[in-house]
Amino acid sequence: MQMQVYTRYERARIIGARALQISMGAPLLVTTTRIDPLEIAIEEYSNNTIPITVKRK
Repeated sequence: MQMQVYTRYERARIIGARALQISMGAPLLVTTTRIDPLEIAIEEYSNNTIPITVKRK
């Protein structure tokens, strides 16, 4: 299975959705010392641990 390349809009949506989940109390998928949900979501995205996918038509 090959790695999917996301557009900048898809990337923004994925990171934003994950940051919202984190701010609402979702468990973190990476070990970090950061507090800001957006920074944590970006770190999760860069580590490919965000469980969100994009369904294209």
